[in-house]
Amino acid sequence: MLIYFAMGYRNFLIFFSVFILSGCDLIDYHPYDARVRTDTDINNKNIEEIERICENKDTLRFVLMADSQGFYDETRDFVRHVNARGDVDFVIHGGDIADFGATLEFKWVHDIMSELDVPYVALIGNHDIIGNGLYVYKEMYGELNFSFIAARTKFLCLNTNALEFDYGENVPDFNFIKSEQSADNGLYDRTIAVMHAKPKSDQFSNNVADYFQYMLKQFKGLMFCLHSHDHSLQAVDIFEDGVMYYGCSCMKDRNYIFIEITPEGYEYEVVYF
Repeated sequence: MLIYFAMGYRNFLIFFSVFILSGCDLIDYHPYDARVRTDTDINNKNIEEIERICENKDTLRFVLMADSQGFYDETRDFVRHVNARGDVDFVIHGGDIADFGATLEFKWVHDIMSELDVPYVALIGNHDIIGNGLYVYKEMYGELNFSFIAARTKFLCLNTNALEFDYGENVPDFNFIKSEQSADNGLYDRTIAVMHAKPKSDQFSNNVADYFQYMLKQFKGLMFCLHSHDHSLQAVDIFEDGVMYYGCSCMKDRNYIFIEITPEGYEYEVVYF
């Protein structure tokens, strides 16, 4: 009787172990597990959609938001607010998608942002580089520097988080910036530069700040620059040369920047939700 019970108990343990190990949905992976089990190449896929829907428009309406890092409820409310407007062509996430560079943070934010009725692209922020974040960002969103054209307006999206790279890499990447100056020249008339950390901030490589500004001004019709990082609303002519830098706050503050581009110029508005 005792032998029978022992054999039955052992078989139960074997069965239970096989059941648990074969049930993938029952295993909670470590948050820093860098294996990406969600959408990949998000920026390129959404850029195709942005360029398609904006190709023949003469008026462009888009939103800049950023620093969703841990503010999940606020980001959900942001998505609902933008969807309810019905007048936005696309959304730019200015970086700091995650707080600690954890894979699950990226996934959670993308799950929320995927509920937008319009496409979105996301820049990399300094918090996105922590831990395995750099690898995860590249897998999910793509290259750290990218551009796209919407309604004959070129959006130059740049990695400016030099401090997180210990100034050991070309951040900002002037080779990329220079190559973009001669690319697609016949397809756009105006330029908007977008970055996470603005020049003269703690993250920026400020020994090249003046040269960075010079390079941006070589683009056709540079209208203004956009940034985030500081968790505060800003509108500053940093270099006193007529080029405005507009900064958005974090999702915790429940606001975003709405910009309308027309053939005559642009209008800038802070929207609270």
